[in-house]
Amino acid sequence: MNKNFALIGAAGYIAPRHMQAIKDTGNNLLAAMDPSDSVGIIDSYFPDANFFTEFERFDRHIEKLKYDKDVKLDYVSICSPNYLHDAHMRFALRSGADVICEKPLVLNPWNIDKLQKVEENTGRKIYNILQLRVHPSIIALREKVLSENLNTKYDIELTYLTSRGNWYNTSWKGNEDKSGGVATNIGVHFFDMLTWIFGKVQNIAVDYKDSNTVGGYLELEKARVRWFLSTDANKLPKEVVLKGQRTFRSIKVNKEELEFSDGFTDLHTLVYSDILSGKGYGLNDVRPAIEIVSKIRSVGRITNS
Repeated sequence: MNKNFALIGAAGYIAPRHMQAIKDTGNNLLAAMDPSDSVGIIDSYFPDANFFTEFERFDRHIEKLKYDKDVKLDYVSICSPNYLHDAHMRFALRSGADVICEKPLVLNPWNIDKLQKVEENTGRKIYNILQLRVHPSIIALREKVLSENLNTKYDIELTYLTSRGNWYNTSWKGNEDKSGGVATNIGVHFFDMLTWIFGKVQNIAVDYKDSNTVGGYLELEKARVRWFLSTDANKLPKEVVLKGQRTFRSIKVNKEELEFSDGFTDLHTLVYSDILSGKGYGLNDVRPAIEIVSKIRSVGRITNS
C-alpha cells in the first residue's frame, strides 16, 4: 500500500532528494511546510501537495487530515535546520507518524535519550538518513574489515573539503549553536560510517578548529583516524581548483585510496526503501556519531584564522 508523507523543510537544499525518494518508492506527499515559499521544486514531484509557510497552519492541517478526513499520516520527513530536528521529530511522533530525519539527527546525545522516551510513549519510530551505510564501496570495505579480523589497527586518513560561499556563515549553518559547527554539518555521516566499520570510540582529539575548518584524531577499536573537514575554498588542492571543482573527498585505508566518488545519486531512495521494508537505522544506531561531534565541539585547541 502507498504510504502518506508530510515534509518539513521543503525549501532546503536536501529536500528534493527526499521528494525524489518518496516518489521513487511509490508513495504520496500530502503536505509540506517551510517558512520560505521558494518551493517550486515541489511541482516536479507532487504538485497536489498542500503547502504551508507557518508551522501552526501545517499542524492544524495534519490534525484535520486525521480527525476530519480519516487520513492516516504514515511518515514525516524532516529536512529543517539542524537545531529544529528535535522539536519537529517530537511533533511527528505525537501526530502518530514515524520519522525519517536528515543528518544530523540531533546536536547532542542527551536529545536522543529524550526522544527514546517519546518513541516509547507514542509507539512510533525515528529513522535517520545514514546514506553512506548503503553506498556499495562502503559496504564492501565494512565486509572486508569484518572478514579480516586483524589484530592490528587500520590507519585511516579522511579529508572532506566542500567549499561554501559567503552565504554560509551568514545562514544558520554558520551558527554553531544552530548547526553544530563544521564537524556536525559536513562530517557527521563520515563519523557514523567510521564507527559502523571500525567500532567503538576510544579517543578523540581536536588539533585545529576555526569557523570553517576542524581537524583532529579519532581512535576506534580497529582504526586510527586522522580527519580534516573544511568549507573553506582556500583549503582545496590546486589540482581540484584547476579542474573547476569545489569539493574534494578522500578516504585512505592504510595509504590506499578508497574509491567512492560515484554512486551517490540514489542513496536517499535506497535509504527510504530500506525503511519502508522494515529495516532502517534508528536512535541507537546514530548515537556514536552524535557523541563524537558533540565531543568535538567541547574539546581541542581553538585557532582563529
